[in-house]
Amino acid sequence: MKELAQKVLLLENVHPGAAAKFREAGYTVAELTQGVEEEDVLSSKLAGISVVGIRSKTKVTARVVAHASRLDAIGAFCIGTDQIDLDACTNKGIAVFNAPYSSTRSVVELILGEIILLARGVFGKSEKLHRGVWDKSAAGSNEIRGKKLGIVGYGKIGSQLSVLAETLGMEVYFHDVEEKLILGNAKKAASLEQLFKTADIITLHVDGRSENRNLIGRKEFAHMKRGAIFLNASRGFVVDDQALAEALKTGKVRAAAIDVFPREPRGNAEPFTSPLQGMEQVILTPHVAGSTEEAQKDIGAFVSERIIEYFQAGSTMYSVNFPNVQLPKITNAHRLIHIHENIPGMLAQINKVFARHKANILGQYLKTSQTIGYAITDISTAYNPKIREELKAIPHTIKFRVLY
Repeated sequence: MKELAQKVLLLENVHPGAAAKFREAGYTVAELTQGVEEEDVLSSKLAGISVVGIRSKTKVTARVVAHASRLDAIGAFCIGTDQIDLDACTNKGIAVFNAPYSSTRSVVELILGEIILLARGVFGKSEKLHRGVWDKSAAGSNEIRGKKLGIVGYGKIGSQLSVLAETLGMEVYFHDVEEKLILGNAKKAASLEQLFKTADIITLHVDGRSENRNLIGRKEFAHMKRGAIFLNASRGFVVDDQALAEALKTGKVRAAAIDVFPREPRGNAEPFTSPLQGMEQVILTPHVAGSTEEAQKDIGAFVSERIIEYFQAGSTMYSVNFPNVQLPKITNAHRLIHIHENIPGMLAQINKVFARHKANILGQYLKTSQTIGYAITDISTAYNPKIREELKAIPHTIKFRVLY
């Protein structure tokens, strides 16, 4: 018996390449251009859905997960997964996949471009020229070579930015709450305060964990050098926008580039408001740091391929909440997946079922995380169908599937 995902729902303008890959694999695909923020509405749309693909605006909460009776996998077609309740998904046996690398280059290129444009005061001069004012002057226009770049968050994006910035002649400092491999000549700052006092340019690349909420406010701006340049392409809730507006007005912060905001429109038709609007020295972009044609195409392909591999072979590589297992493909056999709570003796109970029905095991794999166990068993083509029901009935079973 072959259990495949029959229905896929893609939200928020996921790249059409993803839908094409799912259709090629035999799935039925529905697409919506906008996100769905209301829990009840999203729950109703997930009725009968086995795979849902989202980006940053749709929130898959514990309540939504509880109502999604057919859901087996979630694709986050972006880097972050803080919009998904991962614990709820894990407890219900729903695998979550994202694209941790696909848009990294796009974000880094935008940040580097904005740093150069802000350091040179390009937008102010351009705006004057549009009004017919010829302001040919070197005042307030600087090279970035030799400047100190402070990176808050030294993950996939922050570390790549570090390497490229250094090749342009910048001195790189970073701060991260976790130990990271230092690339090139970057230096780790002892604290955020030290980083702010050192850096000429500060850019944020932190994740969506709750500890990062309101990370940068009046106190943090006060620690920065006068005339610092500030950029945020991480999460909107990390920065107090009103405090940033005040720092810009006083000259504490010379210029800024902001791509993410505490309150963002749900779609292109909804208006946008921010205390940063109308400021000459501020670049505002609508959450597009990772939105290049190249990145979106790569993300669409990467996430959809991981999910298809999960359904067709049981592989969980790059899942953010399941133990990562890369499985070989087999023929002339059945592959059974048993997801369970990670408690002692579960594999022994699974194998008792196979032994009781004299099933011939061709291969078996088990990998565990702190909370769940992921067991894959390949058995010969002839087996008693009662095995399926007995495996489902084992206490502490979360989910059971027959792949083929």
